[in-house]
Amino acid sequence: MKLLVTGGAGFIGSNFVRYFMGRHESAVVTLDALTYAGNLANLEPVLKNHRHTFVKGDICDPAAVDAAMAGADAVIHFAAESHVDRSIENAGVFLQTNVLGTGVLLEAARRHNIKKFVHVSTDEVYGSIAEGYSGESSHLHPNSPYAASKASSDLLALSYHATFGLPVVVTRCSNNFGPYQFPEKLIPLFITNALEDKPLPIYGDGLYVRDWIYVDDHCAAVEKVLFAGREGEVYNIGGTKDRTNLSITDLILQKLGKPQSLKKNVQDRLGHDRRYAIDSAKIESELGWRPAFTFDEAMEKTIGWYLENREWWGAIKSGEYRAYYEKHYARRLAES
Repeated sequence: MKLLVTGGAGFIGSNFVRYFMGRHESAVVTLDALTYAGNLANLEPVLKNHRHTFVKGDICDPAAVDAAMAGADAVIHFAAESHVDRSIENAGVFLQTNVLGTGVLLEAARRHNIKKFVHVSTDEVYGSIAEGYSGESSHLHPNSPYAASKASSDLLALSYHATFGLPVVVTRCSNNFGPYQFPEKLIPLFITNALEDKPLPIYGDGLYVRDWIYVDDHCAAVEKVLFAGREGEVYNIGGTKDRTNLSITDLILQKLGKPQSLKKNVQDRLGHDRRYAIDSAKIESELGWRPAFTFDEAMEKTIGWYLENREWWGAIKSGEYRAYYEKHYARRLAES
């Protein structure tokens, strides 16, 4: 098998590339535009592997997509703008990448006779629910430009299955955390801020609830969907680890031995969804997937990784990432 992974230099995508290549002998092509959250350092363990090819390119560029997809059997589509705050500030970028970029990929997949197209989405498309769990047939009610752009791309992908018979499967996952996550998201931001004795900014009252999943568990679920997921179906991927933002903040401070005084309540996000929760019974019963890591185990591993990789996140948070990239990876990219 030859697999194309879009957004493979980002957080979840790079974890999947490393995970998949460690378990299979397949050739993997990583397509990534290397925007602010794309980082070749995330792919360090596989950059020299002869089965891996890195292609710098934008999913909105048909020529770049065609070149990267040539000879591929399957596509895992992770590439997306994914930060809600950024979508509130500039929705147009999200529409361009998440909707139009997905359309470019789907058209290319038709031309290249792709045998499986896994479109990776988010539980945020269901919107906030006060109680219970969202299932795959629940109504979509996205409440941020980010979530709306992902819901749109989900429907577009499924329409290509219904209209053209493209073998599309959609996954909707809860909040990921783990190694290599860009430190603008809650868990890596709070870990790294605490390590630097900087304030941990908590939106509103801090009682917003999210379901959390360790990134390796997500990778294992996507692997299951790639090989056994039914075409035209949607699969929820949840960690069954509901936590409030405040409880996660307290846990991080406790694990790192930092004072409660680092907590800082800040103005709430516009349109902030109160609670997300999804039902993963379908993927569990059909494909036999279940999370392997408890929340505490995953947090220990995650905190340990950030403790051991200060150079990686320090270069990003200091604004020196581009210089760091030029020093360590520019030549490697040119040779790839």
